[in-house]
Amino acid sequence: MTTFTRREGLVGGALLVVGGALGWQPLTAAAAAPYQVLVFSKTAGFRHDSIPAGIQAIRDLGAANGFTVTATEDSAVFTTSQLAAYKAVVFLSTTGDILNATQQTAFETYVNGGGGYVGVHAAADTEYDWPYYGTLVGAWFHSHPAIQQVTARVEDRTHLSTSHLGATWVRTDELYNYRTNPRPNVHVLINLDESTYSGGNMGDHPIAWYHAQGSGRSFYTGFGHTIESYSDTAFRKHLLGGIQYAAGVGATPPVTSIEGEAFTSQSGVQVAGHGGASGGQTLGYIDNGDWAGYSQVSTSGKTSFSARISSGGAGGTIRIRSGSATGPILGTVTVPVTGGWDNFQTISTTLNGSGTGPLFLTFSGGSGALFDIDTFTIS
Repeated sequence: MTTFTRREGLVGGALLVVGGALGWQPLTAAAAAPYQVLVFSKTAGFRHDSIPAGIQAIRDLGAANGFTVTATEDSAVFTTSQLAAYKAVVFLSTTGDILNATQQTAFETYVNGGGGYVGVHAAADTEYDWPYYGTLVGAWFHSHPAIQQVTARVEDRTHLSTSHLGATWVRTDELYNYRTNPRPNVHVLINLDESTYSGGNMGDHPIAWYHAQGSGRSFYTGFGHTIESYSDTAFRKHLLGGIQYAAGVGATPPVTSIEGEAFTSQSGVQVAGHGGASGGQTLGYIDNGDWAGYSQVSTSGKTSFSARISSGGAGGTIRIRSGSATGPILGTVTVPVTGGWDNFQTISTTLNGSGTGPLFLTFSGGSGALFDIDTFTIS
């Protein structure tokens, strides 16, 4: 089996940081006022011949489900004022570098402010030099084998994009391998059973997922290479559900469990390995005065914080802040000594609900190592 690779090597920059288990009510599509969706299919690399079929399928889905579609390959639409018209933007098999710096900033502002992103297939083969986009899409393309049949396992059947599927989904498509496994950072909906096809190289192989991004939402599916996909009823429903989720239609906001080590900025802290931790890692090496920032997590309206922690050190205090490491304090929680770095327990506190910016955690206590953070939730 031949494996094709479009680009070689890893590109630096922060990758996606939200993930873990989500506790929330099942998503169901609710009646909503008409809204607009932008489909963007510009390519600066490989171009998929399924793009026209994809555009038409999304137009058909919109006509039947209460949204109108504008399709474009003009990057000039990526301005703050123009993007404001759309509930969601679909990157339909885009490839390469397709937005300039000003357009990238406008799109970041759009998503972080509550807009929706949908990535389809080669959206993962896009904007390798833009770290924010790596966070948004979840994982970048690495390689793929030839088109073939696969058995996919549906991990979560409560989401709008998967509620119509069974426990497994047999389909034929081009099956991407990704440069990193997104699982620690996203909520995985579907994974590939690599024993049912040739050319998978990930072991645990997510292929569709979603996550919160600032105050916005991101959905990605690796399916959608073939023209035939867009006339397949099951795939069309999968795509529709992703668009509806990204647009915020019928969605109950999730309570997100975030990996502590998934920070996007920091001072002093490091990632520590612990077999008993979620994903085998924690936010560790925490000393007095250290901090960690999570640019993808909004504090807006949040009133509750909990964390799974361990401490074989001095214990200490976590302050939950909005906007920066010196921003307003929303709440404070004490971290006790748990008797060992692999002895985990959960702590929690209420927040005052006045947050407006991204989340920052600051740490204080005695001398030496204080505590580790495995995962935390903010809701």
